[in-house]
Amino acid sequence: MATEAPVLLWFRRDLRLADNPALAAAMATGRPIVPVFILDEAPERRPAGAASRWWLDKSLRRLAEAIAARGGRLILCRGDSEAILHELLAATGADRVILNRLFEPDASARDSDLAHALRANGVEVKGYNGTLLTQPGAVRTGGDGPYKVFTPFLRALLAATTPPPVLPDTSGAGFADAGLASEELHRWALHPTSPDWSGGFDWNPGEAGALEALRRFTTGPLADYARLRDLPGNAGTSRLSPHLHWGEISPWRAVSAARDAAAAGRVSPAEADKFIAEIGWREFSAHLLAEFPHISTRAFRPEYDTMPWRGDPAGLAAWQRGQTGYPVVDAGMRQLWTTGWMHNRVRMIVASFLVKHLLIDWRYGEAWFRDTLVDADLASNVQNWQWVAGSGADAAPYFRIFNPITQGQKFDPEGHYVRRWVPELGRLGDRWLHAPWTAPPEVLRDAGVRLGGTYPRPIVEHEVGRKRALDALKTIGETRAAGRDS
Repeated sequence: MATEAPVLLWFRRDLRLADNPALAAAMATGRPIVPVFILDEAPERRPAGAASRWWLDKSLRRLAEAIAARGGRLILCRGDSEAILHELLAATGADRVILNRLFEPDASARDSDLAHALRANGVEVKGYNGTLLTQPGAVRTGGDGPYKVFTPFLRALLAATTPPPVLPDTSGAGFADAGLASEELHRWALHPTSPDWSGGFDWNPGEAGALEALRRFTTGPLADYARLRDLPGNAGTSRLSPHLHWGEISPWRAVSAARDAAAAGRVSPAEADKFIAEIGWREFSAHLLAEFPHISTRAFRPEYDTMPWRGDPAGLAAWQRGQTGYPVVDAGMRQLWTTGWMHNRVRMIVASFLVKHLLIDWRYGEAWFRDTLVDADLASNVQNWQWVAGSGADAAPYFRIFNPITQGQKFDPEGHYVRRWVPELGRLGDRWLHAPWTAPPEVLRDAGVRLGGTYPRPIVEHEVGRKRALDALKTIGETRAAGRDS
């Protein structure tokens, strides 16, 4: 009796077994399932940054272990996705590929071309949504256009979408060990070496780590989320972003957990709604990128492409190293380098400092975050940087310039955050901590602080940077006016 042909289950950014629509569809066929992950680093595609690669290394190990516990083996391949899939189909006799779709424009176009090529060879390709609450294009305005403002988008999103049906338990998934050759993960060199700079990465990648992070959040910080989320010195955020990016947990699982906590009376509905709105912002970013693919490299509001950015390699390097002379900015950049993550409030502060105080193109900041964040997500990263730069959809106006001194005083009033990440200021009193150059000489001496020595002086004065940014904004207005007159 002939053995039934298997199906190929192609993992990408859905590195989990629970709540995985593609896996559920593969199980529904009743056929053996051959799981595969392909590291496709074609030069025309934007590769994952170094911190994301660190995460991928750990997450793939956890996924492989989970599949092995169910009698299967995760096949690891590196190279051109289409060519590798053809090889796997020929080697296994499979005639079906099942996957969860990627919605970034380049990836979506690649998937469409690949599916067309496979179908032309008689291979069935089935794609599902395993990464967003709803696929881009599903939420439209009354005029059948894309939303460009977040609040009405969120309202429409929550009104139009409902949780998907509960998927079957995966403990009985029929994974197969097809005897195929698989690359060794360590040969991909995803984990940094020479040197290994990831020693401060205090994370637990993988599906189990994602579920634990969600449990910790919904039984703790969620109860006071609206307040604590803005205080970088407190553990008040979910830290789910890298787990969501790599699909170790579905966004619906996070939304449902918050709603369940509110229904059980553990948190107020307002706190749950605040967290769900943050999931909605992630969704908004993904939908915007799908509708307006140019925003990955150009301004959503085209007049901002004429911004007279400064070439300032020294300023960029000081910002990257956390040596700007503004303690809350430096604390954020050092937290990023050490842990692969930065508190969201501080992300806004450091981004504003780069694009406004230093007048450096937001794309340099986006590129640095893309390489150093474990949660680097193209849509969210681009949208958040353009939000700060004033050039994005529903963005903060450019003339809203964060004062890094008052921002530090407001959100880190007791200095817990700054003292942790800028320890050379640790003995400086709260009064002077966020602007050490204003402290009397004897205060600095007693605290062991030597400006320009143990800690840098500000690389730009706040008022100088603010004026320069506002002057640059005027040129945008002049360019826009000239365009109307022509």
